[in-house]
Amino acid sequence: MTTDTVTGSDYGNLVRTHLTRVEQQNAAALDDVAELVLAAVQADGTILTAGAGHSLAAVAETFYRAGGLACVRPIYHPELLPMHGAISSTAAERRSGLAGEVLREAGLAPHDVLFVFSTSGVNHYPVELAQEAANAGCPVVAVTSVAASAQAPRRAGVTLAEVATVVLDNLVPPGDSTYPEHAPVTAAISTVATAFLWNLLMVRLVDKAAETGVQLPLWRSANVEGGDAANADLLRHYQTRIPQLG
Repeated sequence: MTTDTVTGSDYGNLVRTHLTRVEQQNAAALDDVAELVLAAVQADGTILTAGAGHSLAAVAETFYRAGGLACVRPIYHPELLPMHGAISSTAAERRSGLAGEVLREAGLAPHDVLFVFSTSGVNHYPVELAQEAANAGCPVVAVTSVAASAQAPRRAGVTLAEVATVVLDNLVPPGDSTYPEHAPVTAAISTVATAFLWNLLMVRLVDKAAETGVQLPLWRSANVEGGDAANADLLRHYQTRIPQLG
């Protein structure tokens, strides 16, 4: 067996073990979040999803995705996207006030739910998003790492997990890298773990909706026969409140 084969196998096992822990430790919280989201769908509310930097990959996972919820509105600002400027995106996430600006444009209601994706959970933008939403009476789901937050500088005074309604913990270690296991320098796991949590939530949501007779607004792939037609009603219903669908 070659060294490369052993290395690849070790990393795969590491990821599988991590995801198993994520699923087990978040079981109860995922049930709670599924209830929040289901209530928002029944009230014809909006699921807002937000993040900064590489956490915007999680936001992309939630929006206009085959099998995903059509009532999701992504919340972001171009300054937060690393491809628009890596250094400036870090500065924007640490700047107080941007979250309030972004949420005022999006609008919030008590029957909505705000998801904030931030593994470190300590910068002004994610923390202030949660604080603004909580002040508006909107439930906040933090998708974060409690362990990473504990070791990161508390730039906003408190952590995202401390101000959220419910916390989904992606269990990402401080620094995000996972390989080699005993001295990690590469293979950040936050994107994988966070996407897994979101899809664990979608599975629970589908099951709960079936039990209660709720019709979920789910996208079909635009690249399968009948997909465009199936999505047309959803687009008509949500496009006025979710401008990113235009």
